[in-house]
Amino acid sequence: MNTLYAVIFAGTYALLPGAASAQAPALKSGEQVYKETCVACHATGVLKAPKLGDKKDWGPLLKEPQAVLTADGWVGVRDMPAKGGKPDLALEEFARAVAHMARAAGARWQDPNAAMMKQIQAAEKKALDKKAKEKNKK
Repeated sequence: MNTLYAVIFAGTYALLPGAASAQAPALKSGEQVYKETCVACHATGVLKAPKLGDKKDWGPLLKEPQAVLTADGWVGVRDMPAKGGKPDLALEEFARAVAHMARAAGARWQDPNAAMMKQIQAAEKKALDKKAKEKNKK
């Protein structure tokens, strides 16, 4: 009998106004993030940003593992601001945008799955540690 009440409660809750909005918003695709954020620099090469689809610009970068390149961009590298300059951007959305840009330059990168996200997070920690050491040297 208690199971029946639990099922009825769960079903009723799902029908309440606002219950759906309690769910996490869907993550944006790499193309969406590129168009909303990355395009500002990567469309024209501002501050030497590799241009979308330019194999020459992306060639040296694509020699890096996907997790490392993504993490470096995420924490900020060279003239690129951390998180692409968008503080509320999710790491997975950022990673999708990097994969989108890499594919446009000929790479066979996939959008990150759970295993790749763990690799990116590990590479992020290393990149942050490296930045902290460099900052301490100054």
